[in-house]
Amino acid sequence: MAGGQRSQRFNKSCILLIVIAGIERFAFKGVASNLVTYLTDVVKMSNSSAAKMVNSWCGFTSIMPLLVAPISDAYCHKYSTIMLSSFLYVTGLAALTITALGRTRANRHRTIMPSSFLTLSLYLISLGQGGYNPSLQAFGADQLDEEEELPCSKDDENSNKKTLFFQWWYFGVCGGSLLGVTIMSYIQDTFGWVLGFAIPAISMGLSILIFSGGSPIYLFKQDKHSKARKPFINVVHTVKASVLKCFRCGTTLPIDKSEVSELEMQEKSLCQENMDNLINMNDNIPKRRMVSNVKVVLRLLPIWTMLLMFAVIFQQPATFFTKQGMTMKRNIGGKFKIPPATLQSAITLSIILLMPLYNKVFIPLAQIITRQDKGISVMQRMGIGMVLSIIAMIIAALVERKRLEIGKEMRTETVPLSIFWLLPQYILLGISDIFTVVGMQEFFYSEVPMAMRTMGIALYTSVFGVGSFVSALLITLVEVFAKSRGKPSWFSDDMNEARLDNYYWLLALLSGASLIVYVLLCISYQHNKSESQNEQ
Repeated sequence: MAGGQRSQRFNKSCILLIVIAGIERFAFKGVASNLVTYLTDVVKMSNSSAAKMVNSWCGFTSIMPLLVAPISDAYCHKYSTIMLSSFLYVTGLAALTITALGRTRANRHRTIMPSSFLTLSLYLISLGQGGYNPSLQAFGADQLDEEEELPCSKDDENSNKKTLFFQWWYFGVCGGSLLGVTIMSYIQDTFGWVLGFAIPAISMGLSILIFSGGSPIYLFKQDKHSKARKPFINVVHTVKASVLKCFRCGTTLPIDKSEVSELEMQEKSLCQENMDNLINMNDNIPKRRMVSNVKVVLRLLPIWTMLLMFAVIFQQPATFFTKQGMTMKRNIGGKFKIPPATLQSAITLSIILLMPLYNKVFIPLAQIITRQDKGISVMQRMGIGMVLSIIAMIIAALVERKRLEIGKEMRTETVPLSIFWLLPQYILLGISDIFTVVGMQEFFYSEVPMAMRTMGIALYTSVFGVGSFVSALLITLVEVFAKSRGKPSWFSDDMNEARLDNYYWLLALLSGASLIVYVLLCISYQHNKSESQNEQ
């Protein structure tokens, strides 16, 4: 294939997949960003119960790729995984819409509707996204059509291209998230939850049609180790060929060209010993690969663990930040009232606006200071984002303390403090996102072998999954601690009695401890280069 044709294919397929990723984020954020409001206002859950349910659901959603990715890497092609997962995704969104319709009718007739169907539909979305997101991103990175595929390669041009891909991928994801948060939260608060859930379902169905329609321009890579990913099939083929060789003493039917030298013995009959050795050799291939893959994951585990508190902080905008906004002055022009979930768009908007400045301003300055081609390393990039997230939590604690003082003085839950006081913490989280999240994508993708690409993306998403569970666990522990001391819960439904500021200080403290350990780990960390490029 000519170079111009290859470049054209890369451009078209990558752009199309980035658009599809943006549509998926629009659908997911259209549901997740305002879900806590639905649970408290419609389902009538308490603040802490709604926050724990949202955290648990987001955690399960983000951790599912870690469970699905090994199966996808071993036995499925990325394209097939995307198609199957997207079907489950749309089914879950459609079920959620039906649930909202049923609950509307139940409230109208004053009957009680069980929440089991709601839970089932949410976790069906999680199951679909578990295979969809990592496979789509890994499939998008495959479109770069590079043999030396990993950013840790010595080829600076390939490395920069891969870094640029992840940045634009995240740019597209943030664009979809921005539309999902701003448009869908307004529709849900103004026109109802049935329409608010139906639009994400329709948009996700549309993305399936666009993805399947782009099949002619996709680059489908054949992994040279694909036959080793199917150990049971390989063993059966090996035994069959060996038995035929032993009894017929003739030429065998090799599995593929690479195995001709192993199975073809034109002049000699195959004795039992040779047959056993051949079977054992093929049987040990997947075992060696499994051991190698486990070593890769274990080597990344310490860094992965220290990023969990960053993920915990990122659960706050969709939960307690939103509940804060509901108690603040939200009117603009007298009539229009800002939906609290809309402020989450400040995170994605700051990413979209400031991402170009990162490449045009920050990196050139960093190159002058550090004299490195990339300006800063991937691990330094993640560390800077962690620092910014801690500052965001400190600011959030100070703003919440101010809100509490005004609320207690006026003895009213809705305080005359503008919701825009929350903007600095949202914007800082957006800036930290540019550093840490994009860095995490590149880091986990670059530190795994080629055959574990989907697994690498899953490791990145699983940080936010486990972080969500950690967030729910922290809420439970804080509630138990407060109850044991006979004090009101920090997450009281009466926002004047709640002490979210204390919770934010706790998160800042735990994140600071994680940052210190992270820095120590970075000093001794050895990047995986040889193993990334040459698998056993």
